[in-house]
Amino acid sequence: MNPFTFNTTPSIVFGAYKAKSIAQYAARLGPRVLIITDPGLIKTGIVDPVAAGLKTHNLEVHLFDQVVADPPESLVLRAIDIARTTRATGIIGLGGGSSLDVAKLVAAMSASTQHISEIYGIDNIRASRLPLVLIPTTAGTGSEVTPISIITVGEHEKKGVVSPVLLPDVAVLDPVLTLGLPPAVTAATGVDAMVHAIEAYASSHANNNPISKGLAIQALKLLVGSIRQAVQNGSDLRARSAMLLGSLLAGQAFANSPVAAVHALAYPLGGHYGVPHGLSNALMLPHVLRFNVATHPEPYAELVAQLNPEFSSATSSKAAMDLISLIQQLINDIGLQARLREIGIPQEACPMLASEAMKQTRLLVNNPRTVTIEDAQRMYETAW
Repeated sequence: MNPFTFNTTPSIVFGAYKAKSIAQYAARLGPRVLIITDPGLIKTGIVDPVAAGLKTHNLEVHLFDQVVADPPESLVLRAIDIARTTRATGIIGLGGGSSLDVAKLVAAMSASTQHISEIYGIDNIRASRLPLVLIPTTAGTGSEVTPISIITVGEHEKKGVVSPVLLPDVAVLDPVLTLGLPPAVTAATGVDAMVHAIEAYASSHANNNPISKGLAIQALKLLVGSIRQAVQNGSDLRARSAMLLGSLLAGQAFANSPVAAVHALAYPLGGHYGVPHGLSNALMLPHVLRFNVATHPEPYAELVAQLNPEFSSATSSKAAMDLISLIQQLINDIGLQARLREIGIPQEACPMLASEAMKQTRLLVNNPRTVTIEDAQRMYETAW
């Protein structure tokens, strides 16, 4: 067995209505708390009881509610300025992956002398962070248990910050907060979590490990087994709970066994065309899997055997193709678009998208099969 390291959020709280008990963490957050969220959540009223609970413990509560999807660097810098101006002693991230990613960076940077441009990449954060609590409201990114933040730099480029400093002190997972998710968001974020599990299991990264593999299997079972019901009946708390737990487990898996080419090819779709990250992953997943299966079918064959022994086959290649068929049928069943042209991306954009995807070297090195720019362009064209 190869040596490996496994890190995750030290405290995970899971259960219905657990977000209402956020005040129990008041002491560790300090006297002045900054809640980072988005305008949509403000309108739902989800933020109000969290803020009220903190105020009952005499905490000074401030709010940054400007987070948008694929948050730009300029937005992160504004949030850091708010944290410094309010002299925040603790940060709460409340929302989808974008809000949690911004909260991580604000906690890490508000007391630091580094400029944000210095921390892109792996292990470049030098200072310790402020106390941090993350509360996800979607079941997809797993950001509450990953040492990663993704933001948009310049016009279109996605860049990552990877550091154990970004792992929060506490993750609070309350499936009740996900009951209001629209079907399309439920579907896209759910497939995002599936991609995390699949890519973590098959990752060629040196730290691919037995713990991540086990978590990926359990995550995929939960997600595949519950996503149709969660999309079709959004008020089903059992399905919502399974989705949220599956997202968490997939996040733990890929936080230690990193994702690969599906994400690398998905990022330019979001950066250049504003395609939500989960949908971008869903659009590229079958095509990257077919590319990988041609030379490395084994991990995908192992996964499908775990999901359903009936999909097992005498050959790894056939079993791996069964996994692709299963995932493709699921994507169709939950109503996600299957082609780039269906979301308005022109065919002539494929070369540009391929060129942009090749910049994601941090991710591409983890793919089981080496991806060239010609390979990337062919996958985009097939997806079109």
